[in-house]
Amino acid sequence: MSAVQTAKELKELARSRSPADRERLMLAIVDLCGQPNDAVRSPAIQALLGSIFTDLVTDAEQDIRRILAEKLSIADWPPPALVNLLAMDEIEIARPVIARSPVLRDADLVRLLTEGAVDHQIEVAKRPLIGPPVVETILDQAQPAVMIALAGNDTADVSPDAMRRMVEASRDVAGMRSPLARHPRLGSEMAERLYAWVGQSLRSAIVTRFRVDVEALDRALAESVNEARDAPFHDPAPRNSIADAEQEEMERRLISKLHDAGQLRPSYLLRALREQRLSLFASALATLGGFPIHAVTQALDADRPETLALACAAVGLDRGAFSTLLALVRELNKGRPGGDANQARRVFDAFGPEQTAKAKAAFAKAAATV
Repeated sequence: MSAVQTAKELKELARSRSPADRERLMLAIVDLCGQPNDAVRSPAIQALLGSIFTDLVTDAEQDIRRILAEKLSIADWPPPALVNLLAMDEIEIARPVIARSPVLRDADLVRLLTEGAVDHQIEVAKRPLIGPPVVETILDQAQPAVMIALAGNDTADVSPDAMRRMVEASRDVAGMRSPLARHPRLGSEMAERLYAWVGQSLRSAIVTRFRVDVEALDRALAESVNEARDAPFHDPAPRNSIADAEQEEMERRLISKLHDAGQLRPSYLLRALREQRLSLFASALATLGGFPIHAVTQALDADRPETLALACAAVGLDRGAFSTLLALVRELNKGRPGGDANQARRVFDAFGPEQTAKAKAAFAKAAATV
């Protein structure tokens, strides 16, 4: 039987909803996965297979999707749309695809990092041979569990600057220290920085790998401890301000990358809030609407929620999502903005989906009067 005939027969099975046909379809796909050939890669067959697999995955039971994902994870011929669909599925289904599929490219992996759950992001960070765009996105997002996974990925294409950022991040993310101390791309300069905040066993590992002046490092550490102990108490705000500024800069870079790639959408606002990152939400809202960041900050701290509602309407947020968004903002912002949520929802009645430009003008006017 030719590849075209096989594909047509599979499509007929895909239209059936009987359990027996589902089983036959699954067995036929497994057989096709086991014996790929050049004909399968032709545009005509790819189009047919794309249709078949879309039908199957949309209605398939979890067990069938899991088997399908496992079989397709090592194949280079499946339609990219199918592979990306499986990669965004439940993590037990997505894991083998994210880990191994040769069909996934850096752009696909970056999308998984920005749109997927934390479990999906961790699997991306663990994937062998991930490229610089993927590494940079992980560092920009600065999700601790994902950073730990990246630190343990010896095959990732980590630049010297990326290694510097990883070592600096390990000051706050202790789980990164052990894998970084043994990382093949750790240089002597970064090893000395890492030495300052690891335990004794990791210091021994660093000393074994690199020619470092242990006495000089220990002396410098002791002097720093003594200075900190003897110094008068002072408000730690300046240090926190520096850390906050660095975090905000990382967030601005992330939002800028998403925007430039056409991947920054209103749905990202809710994701940032669910991850409890209010400043990331503010940066995303300002970028989506072309608003000054201070105008968004004023809307977040206002006595009434209407100004925030105007900003959200201006970027095309769905009316039904605003109640959830407002509740999340208030949870993270000490109950601000205050006021009646029903008044804010009326903003969406006045400015529908086709009136985003008017909503934007109204937001600018409202922000100017605050």
